[in-house]
Parts: sequence; structure tokens; C-alpha cells
Amino acid sequence: MLAPPHPQQTQRLASLSELQVLDTDREEEFDELVTLAAAICETPVALVSFVDADRQWFKAETGLGLRETTLDQSICAHTILEDDFLEIEDTATDPRTIDNPLVCAGPQFRFYAGAVMRGDDGLPLGSFCVLDYTPRKLTDTQRKALRALARQVTRMLELRRGVIEAETLRQEVDHRVKNSLQTVAALTRLQARAAKGEEAKALLAVVERRIGTVAALHEEMYRTGAGGRINLRTYLNNVGQLIDGARPPNIRLHIEPEPMKVTSRQASALAVIVNEFATNSFKHAFPNGEPGEIRVITELDDDGTARLVCSDNGAGLKPDSNGHNSLGLRIIDASASQIGGSAEMLDGDPGLVTRITFPLNMGS
Repeated sequence: MLAPPHPQQTQRLASLSELQVLDTDREEEFDELVTLAAAICETPVALVSFVDADRQWFKAETGLGLRETTLDQSICAHTILEDDFLEIEDTATDPRTIDNPLVCAGPQFRFYAGAVMRGDDGLPLGSFCVLDYTPRKLTDTQRKALRALARQVTRMLELRRGVIEAETLRQEVDHRVKNSLQTVAALTRLQARAAKGEEAKALLAVVERRIGTVAALHEEMYRTGAGGRINLRTYLNNVGQLIDGARPPNIRLHIEPEPMKVTSRQASALAVIVNEFATNSFKHAFPNGEPGEIRVITELDDDGTARLVCSDNGAGLKPDSNGHNSLGLRIIDASASQIGGSAEMLDGDPGLVTRITFPLNMGS
């Protein structure tokens, strides 16, 4: 007997669709639950079954070997019409199942028990069920356990949906922030072109690069996804393109990081350091316009210690100097501290070397 549609079928199917579970891959967490249900209820078959418009689909199963069946084979389609539980001690004598192909042909199941799985709106989505080849009935303890497992499945799926929604929102925020920052950077660039003094032009160019660096970070975060680590090589190369746009013609910029995955906090701090080093080198390392180069590399030790090394072949450290200028050094020091690292300013002979040492594996 084919079960009639649920009285709130349209709303029920909408809730099922919003759960984003249909046709997803098998997952160990759900497979373990059906194995547990079969053991508790002492049945050869257990299913996490979702009743769709024209089929029942199994998120997890043990003992059946199928991922879905048509609704004429679905006992769970009857279960979702019940308050919370359906138990049929002998499917060969119940009018709802006597002509079911899984009962009168095929595997010839003779026992069924299912607990309704409901969404957070209270509408039934499917059934956590067990089946056997001989007539029988469950104990009170087994029924209680099956109900608890059904609730656990819906909680797990609602939690996953919340994570998906949060990730979608985060991506939208990153996208909007990136676009807003790019707009601000464009306005800053226009203002720099209109500025009359060279010092104002240079200052606005620095501001534009800093804004562009943050926009590039949000672009990389948008592509990476929540909880993902940033590809430092890709990100620093993007930052390098921003810096290259303000590079004096006599200076060459080489950014050659090793493949490395970092947190968004680390990526942001390292980009600030690269930007500050380049800005200071542009301004101080080659005062007479002589040809020069700036090089940026990364290194990674076996123990998880990472290094960012920025160097130029310019004027180098002056006597009694801690760097090209104290503000740049303070910014670099502060950025290194933010990621649990340390900064060293060394004489490159020729030029200046800034070496940042930091732990690669740290919380975001």
C-alpha cells in the first residue's frame, strides 16, 4: 500500500531540501549510528531514511546494500504520518505493508520499527528504522534507544546546516569587505593623483597599498572557506603586485615564497611586514636612485618553525640605527608579536635583512 502524502507535504519537502542532506556522501558518523541501532535492536538491517517526493533515500544503512528505493517500497513513508513511532510486528499481515515489494518479494522483511525524524520546525523528514526477516517486537528499552538515535541524527544535521549557513554568510561578508576596500583603494589612488605635494602623493600611495593588502586577504579568505588556511605563496604574490605598482623604476622586487599554508591572522601580519619593509626600502635604501632589488622568501623547518626573510641590497644599517626608520621597525615588531613570532633587523652586507621567525601551527 502506497502511503498518502503528508498533510503538509509541500512544507515538509521544503524543510527536507533546506537540510541539504539528500544525495550527500556516506559519512562515518551516521554509519556508526545505524550499526549501533542494529546492535541495540538486534536486527540485521538499520536505516536512516529520508522520504522525498518520489523516493526514500538512505543517508546511512547497514544490511540492505541500497542508497534509495521508490516510495512503493517505503514503509518509512507511513512512519512520517505517525506522531513519533511506528512498529509493525508482522508486515505480512498489516494492510500498509502486505503488498510492499520488500515484504512480499525481494528480501521479504517481516518486521519493521521506525522513529520519526523531525526538523526544527516539527515537520517529519524521515525515519530511523530497523528491519528483520522474522516477526517480532522491540522492548521498551530498544524503542527508547531508537527514538534517541533519531533525535541525534536530526541534531547532527541541523548543526551541519548551521555551519553551512554561517560559512555562506562569512563568504558574503568577505566578498563585500573586499569590494568595499577596493573602492576605498581606488578613491585613494585618485586622491593621490590629484595631490600637489610629493610627500602627500607618497603617503597616499602607502595607504592605498595597505588597503589593497587587506582586500587581497579577504579575497583569499573568500576562496579558501571557513577554517581554511591561506596559501601564503598566492597571497604574497598578490600583495607583491600591489607593491610593484608603487615601485620606483630603479628597484626590482622578487617575491619567492615556498608553498606554505598559514592562518588568516598570520597572512595579514606577514603582508604588513612585507609592505612595511618594501616601503622603507623604496624610501631609504637607494637614496641616489642607484639600481637595487628587494627579495622576499619564506623558509620552513622540520619542527614547524617558519621564517619570512625580507632583504634589499641597498644602503644597509647606518651606525647607531635599528632600521631604516623607527616607525617601520615598530610596525614590523608589532606584526611579528601578533603571530607569536620575533623580528630581527640584520646588516645584509650589502643592504638590510629583516627576519621574522614564527610558529607555523597556531590558532587562527
